[in-house]
Amino acid sequence: MTRAMGAAMRRIHVGNALSAFGLGFTVPYLYVYVAQVRGLGAMTAGTVLAVFAVAALIVLPFAGRAIVRRGPLPVLLGALVVAALGAMGLGLAADATAVLAAATALGAGQAVMQPALATMIVDCSTAQTRSRAFATQFFLQNLGLGVGGLIGGHLVDTTRVSSFTLLFAIEAAMFLLLAAVLSTVRIPHSSPAGDGSQPSARGSWRQLLGNRAMVQLGVLGFVLFFACYGQFDSGLSAYGVEAAGVSTSALGTALAANTAMIVVAQFAVLKFVERRRRSRVIAAVGLIWAVAWVAAGYAGLGHGSQEMATAAFVSTYALFGLGEAMLSPTVAPLVADLAPEGMAGQYNSAFALVKQLALAVGPAVGGPMAAALHGPYIVTFLLFSLGITALAVRLGRSLTEVQDRPWLAARSRVVAQGAAPRGSARSSRSGV
Repeated sequence: MTRAMGAAMRRIHVGNALSAFGLGFTVPYLYVYVAQVRGLGAMTAGTVLAVFAVAALIVLPFAGRAIVRRGPLPVLLGALVVAALGAMGLGLAADATAVLAAATALGAGQAVMQPALATMIVDCSTAQTRSRAFATQFFLQNLGLGVGGLIGGHLVDTTRVSSFTLLFAIEAAMFLLLAAVLSTVRIPHSSPAGDGSQPSARGSWRQLLGNRAMVQLGVLGFVLFFACYGQFDSGLSAYGVEAAGVSTSALGTALAANTAMIVVAQFAVLKFVERRRRSRVIAAVGLIWAVAWVAAGYAGLGHGSQEMATAAFVSTYALFGLGEAMLSPTVAPLVADLAPEGMAGQYNSAFALVKQLALAVGPAVGGPMAAALHGPYIVTFLLFSLGITALAVRLGRSLTEVQDRPWLAARSRVVAQGAAPRGSARSSRSGV
């Protein structure tokens, strides 16, 4: 990595941490704010949460093309301004129409931020440094969300609307601060296509859908987000309350255990996965999450004490966190490596679209099941986790050796440059 790339990457990570810090102030309290503090009711609050997903689904198909044509930085700066306006609008909105309009702006801005930031990380990293870059991004996101949520919890007061307005103002300020930080970034090898040399939008989507490995990764990604992230704030929490009888404070402890596992384990896990096949790492995550669902099953369906049930439920979230820490340096870099030259933005947006679909469908399916069909809920998502393992093994057959084991590219260059004698590959630093 060159010095310019390193400097750009540091600014991207600082900005990413700031945006996550701002989101942490409001994400845990959005439902309470709309339903109770503004007095708009549970129906409006639920609609607001749905609007975030709908807005993302609308803008993401266009975001990838915009990133390819204009470059990720201009698209990201525009998304940040829209998100800041949405956040401030939510803090000031007093009726349902204003709340829904602000939520649409915030949801659209946040959705576009994801692939734009991912593309900037791709542009400012090499195949060998990309896993560490995405692991650092994920670490800072969770740390920022946790710290922001902790501080926000001390500032918020459900009897004062002004305390929530302050939280949304802080979130908006963090978006604008991120825009200010990232406006100074000079992407070393960004190459927006403004000369018409890139394929049309229809052609680029056709090219993407013709990439067998990318399609398989998209299917795998849907199952990953459906079976894990799509259950966090809906099905799994409902199951914990209804079946396992855990308290609301225990739910908070479980979420804290998830974040703590990610923060503590991220870089230790990174050292483990950096020299493993990506497909095998994802397959291992499926098995870990299967164990997590078994623990959840014991919490709600076993016959142990309440303390044992609570401990098993908290362990479920911690095991999910371990799997997330393994995925962060694996899946996003793989999306980048599957993309042809200049198409990273399109591929990142397509994968973000798959993620949003899973996050929209996951709660709709898991929530009602978890509340009423405890046994079938656990069995269903245990099978989905095992399905992750099967899909990952199948994906591995469609990947090239360098896509599955990216460190091979670095070793090949070292050998080609004469740094290692012919036939003595084991003496290199690749570790294989």
